[in-house]
Amino acid sequence: MITREDLEKKEYENLSSFAAKSAESRGRALQEQKCQVRTEFQRDRDRIVHSKSFRRLMHKTQVFLAPEGDHFRTRLTHTLEVSQIARTIARGLGLNEDLTEAIALGHDLGHTPFGHSGETILNNLHPGGFKHNIQSLRVVEVLEGSKGRFGMNLTAEVKDGIVNHTGPVRPFTLEGQIVKFSDRIAYINHDIDDAIRSGVIKLDDLPQDCIDVLGSSHRARINKLVMDIIINSDNKQIIAMGDSCQEHMDKLRNYMFENVYHNEKVKRHEDLHRVETIISSLYDYYLDHPELLPAERQEMIEEYGVAEIVKDHVAGMTDRYALNIYNEIFIPKGWK
Repeated sequence: MITREDLEKKEYENLSSFAAKSAESRGRALQEQKCQVRTEFQRDRDRIVHSKSFRRLMHKTQVFLAPEGDHFRTRLTHTLEVSQIARTIARGLGLNEDLTEAIALGHDLGHTPFGHSGETILNNLHPGGFKHNIQSLRVVEVLEGSKGRFGMNLTAEVKDGIVNHTGPVRPFTLEGQIVKFSDRIAYINHDIDDAIRSGVIKLDDLPQDCIDVLGSSHRARINKLVMDIIINSDNKQIIAMGDSCQEHMDKLRNYMFENVYHNEKVKRHEDLHRVETIISSLYDYYLDHPELLPAERQEMIEEYGVAEIVKDHVAGMTDRYALNIYNEIFIPKGWK
């Protein structure tokens, strides 16, 4: 039998001196007996994969609202692509692949239904605002409980990587920094792929200098960016991208915001209005009727307040669940 101690020993033998080691984890908020065969980071990964929040990502929008094709990305497929890109970089640098994977798989657990459109609406509605990375941390710390315990009780390294996968703060592990880069690499490139498939843009519309530097295909661009990070981060205590790739990736991202993310064909005004109506109506409804929240959420109201728990409930909904509940509550049965 290969034990946890055997795996921990292999980390010291095989990984870079800059890698986070499972045996040196900063630990969990609540101490637990360690697993016989899994390291602490492998255990975190498994908890995330088996969570309800992870399964719900399958039915949450990435960019395209209610796409008609079967091949458009969802929040779950985005998460898997981030994970694979991040693992490749971690392996190339001799860093901890298990920690990298756990962070990547958990980074978007707090995302709202209807993608960033839903996030913007909930941010405007909820006192104190709403950010999906903060909510992802809340999911793993509080909302995803088991065996009568709130939260997954993940390690500090995984929680830090999740909450800091976006925003100005740099994760304290190199593995977390890898996920921060991988998230952007993944969504820029797969959103280009989806935008071309949908006819919103054509390949020839992309900035030519970006194509010249990064490549003309999805595969080529990801390979270029991944290799650039590995080369520029090798044997260093920080994850970095070369100036040229960074400049052209940022330019490509700006192009996507101007021509895809804010494009009327992608997010029609009537669809955005519908999303706003659904989320705001559900939020207000549960504020007025907290007794209709799930029992496990009602139990948390005394500690966190009604508004916080209503926000948690609405943010956790999938697109189709939000639509179904809205129709059930607000649409007269004769109109359906």
